[in-house]
Amino acid sequence: MRRMFDQGDLRLVVLALLGQQPRHGYELIKEIEQLSGGLYAPSPGVIYPLLTMLEELGLAQQEPSEGAKKLFALTEQGNDELAAKRADAEHLLQRLAAAKERFSSGRAPQIVRAMENLKLALRLRMERGPLTEAIERS
Repeated sequence: MRRMFDQGDLRLVVLALLGQQPRHGYELIKEIEQLSGGLYAPSPGVIYPLLTMLEELGLAQQEPSEGAKKLFALTEQGNDELAAKRADAEHLLQRLAAAKERFSSGRAPQIVRAMENLKLALRLRMERGPLTEAIERS
């Protein structure tokens, strides 16, 4: 299976989601997970540095919000960037929807994600070679 996003694609997806409404980082993670049917959820270690980068580039800004969570919205420059790449952003959102359609089969996103994690863990274990009697006992 190919990677969900190529370089720069996640940035464009985040811009598109922020273009819909201001969001917290956690909301972005959950929305992308929902859009992909649980097949992909970016980690906080990816989303929060990306939001910081978008802010430093002048494409997003923090909005006043309640609590400690930072709320991000697009700036005018961010809206211009999104408008210039609207077709690419729509294509990426459609690709997420297609992945959801193909892989979720109506299952809860958390179940799909757990199944994908289990498949990966099994594949990584199989790549280490066969089990020996000593490994089987531990």
